[in-house]
Amino acid sequence: MIPISFEFYPPKTDDQRTQLDRTVRKLAAHAPEYVTCTFGAGGSTLSHTPVTVRRLNQEHRLDAAPHLSCVGGSREEIRELLELYRAMGCNRIVALRGDLPSGMGHPGDLRYASELVAFIRSEFGDRFRIEVGCYPEIHPQADDARADLGHFKAKVDAGADAAITQYFYNADAYFHFVDSARRAGVEVPIIPGVMPISNFSQLRRFSEGCGAEIPRWMLRQMSAYGDDVDAIRELAVDIVTRLCERLIAGGAPALHFYTLNLARPTQAVLARLS
Repeated sequence: MIPISFEFYPPKTDDQRTQLDRTVRKLAAHAPEYVTCTFGAGGSTLSHTPVTVRRLNQEHRLDAAPHLSCVGGSREEIRELLELYRAMGCNRIVALRGDLPSGMGHPGDLRYASELVAFIRSEFGDRFRIEVGCYPEIHPQADDARADLGHFKAKVDAGADAAITQYFYNADAYFHFVDSARRAGVEVPIIPGVMPISNFSQLRRFSEGCGAEIPRWMLRQMSAYGDDVDAIRELAVDIVTRLCERLIAGGAPALHFYTLNLARPTQAVLARLS
């Protein structure tokens, strides 16, 4: 089995914390190389991220990488947060542009993820391994595929060590993106992001917002089962497992699972892969 990693989001309530701890204990049994912790849509859970990262590091003994967004923050605020993560023993940072928090009109001192990567390198050298994001199916705000690839290359040229993709269900899109990146001179590992399916209606909403395409055949197959939850769950595991098998066979360096703080959908896929 190739290396795997998991993404979690910071809980905001006691019930959510209990749920996260339960999920982490189950998924930790699969020996992830590392885990990541988001800052929430629009920075809404930014204050909870350091607390969650500390818990993942200290309570669960995992190598936890915080997501770090550059929008809405000054260089000094970002530097202080990085100092905190260094003091906590973090070895990795996932550097992203992020979205401007609701109601905030100032984009911050750094506008792009490439600037954030360059800032981290200038302030902390090689202290952190830096992962960045990329989009096999093109960022929804990009002008076109060439421009999007150029933005990705700029992040790598600024000092990123690896990239994690947005989730997708079309393996060909990933392989084509990797080939294009290699032709452009990008040599860092490009790790496919995998979204196990727990709630198909929720997945459709997520996909509309982030630009991830749900193939027509997949929509039709899911719709054919109507309200048969067990059949939909079984089909979902089969789809994601076959996607992972193809990615592994095609040479993907690792798999990064977007867990949504749930254990069962990811566990079901890993059980079949192993």
